[in-house]
Amino acid sequence: MLKGLYTAYTGMLNEQHRMDVMTNNLANANTNGYKKEGATSQAFNDVLAYKLKDTSETARLTRQLGVNNLGVKIGEGYTDYSQGPIKGTENAFDLALSGPGFFVVSYTNRNNDTSLKYTRDGSFRMDTQGYLVTHDGDFVMGTNNARIRLDPLLDVRIDTSGNIMQGDDNTPVAQIGIRDFQDYNYLEKYGENYYQTVEGAAFQDAEAKVYQGYLESSNISVVTEMVNMINISRAYETNQKVIQTYDSTLETAVTQIGRL
Repeated sequence: MLKGLYTAYTGMLNEQHRMDVMTNNLANANTNGYKKEGATSQAFNDVLAYKLKDTSETARLTRQLGVNNLGVKIGEGYTDYSQGPIKGTENAFDLALSGPGFFVVSYTNRNNDTSLKYTRDGSFRMDTQGYLVTHDGDFVMGTNNARIRLDPLLDVRIDTSGNIMQGDDNTPVAQIGIRDFQDYNYLEKYGENYYQTVEGAAFQDAEAKVYQGYLESSNISVVTEMVNMINISRAYETNQKVIQTYDSTLETAVTQIGRL
């Protein structure tokens, strides 16, 4: 068996996976509040060493190392939660967060099941009943997870703490709900630009400030992603050439050496 064929094959699969992640990032380069995703990989010797040192199985239990697949193993994906650039829009219902934290949204699926989701996309609007909603019509939550209802006839002012004022009175009529988490590893992506918690997620005080009339852009550098895409393409072609070389070697062995 020519193990180099399988090594190059796993390399091609890994580069294809990286390319899928990269193209998804580029497709969302203009999505408000989008966070860059990445892919990891593990070398064969790292995976083998971890298996050899695995103490979760008893000493008397005969265990096998499994299938000897050489090459690279596709690892876990990750999300880069760093802040994206903030741009001005002069829209009173466009809000941007500066610092760690998320807006809280009440999301309703096709089965009319409602749950809380979290997003950095602050492109909001007021519906016909005066509720503050996302562009998809999901309710934006205030403190204590209450819906925010405003007077459509009055101007809206929002300070950096998320307090909403209307009219000449500076008394807040509502407050934007902002949540933050101790460990973002307990968040998973939901839909296009939402996040939801998984078991074990813990809240903490949010330090983010709210800026009215601004939106947070995605944290993707298009130039960097394009450079990475070129590197991925070259790595894929290299593995492809390895397979072609082995194919030529096998052809020589069958058509020429086999005659002797």
